[in-house]
Amino acid sequence: MKSPKASKQLLDLLNQGVARELQVSVQYLWQHVQWMGVTGFAVKDELKKVAIAEMKHAEAIAERLVYLGGKPTTKPSPIVVGDTLKEMLETNKKDEEGAITLYRKIIEVARKEGDEVTEKMFKEILADEEEHHGTFTGLLEGM
Repeated sequence: MKSPKASKQLLDLLNQGVARELQVSVQYLWQHVQWMGVTGFAVKDELKKVAIAEMKHAEAIAERLVYLGGKPTTKPSPIVVGDTLKEMLETNKKDEEGAITLYRKIIEVARKEGDEVTEKMFKEILADEEEHHGTFTGLLEGM
């Protein structure tokens, strides 16, 4: 059986997803490694956990992209580590908002193209991204 082909639009959107996931997996991991102090102690492990989840997303999206006839990018979106914990968390919250918007668009395009597998995959990833957004929003409360 021949692999299905996706539109250039969907392939481009998937590559944006790969670039974004590579970005935040490095960004969150570097924040985990670099943050010090009492306040950061409670956040460090959460940053590492989210970084690993994002890397798994990058892998899944890249695998789907290849299956659909595309080639995954190796270039992450711009990485912003930040200097203070508040700055880091605000940046991360904004990045998760961008992911939510992008992944809703991918779901919409996949649905229009009849690609049920990509649609289902991104609904699952979207749920994770909304959870990450909630985590960063919660950590920002009271700062």
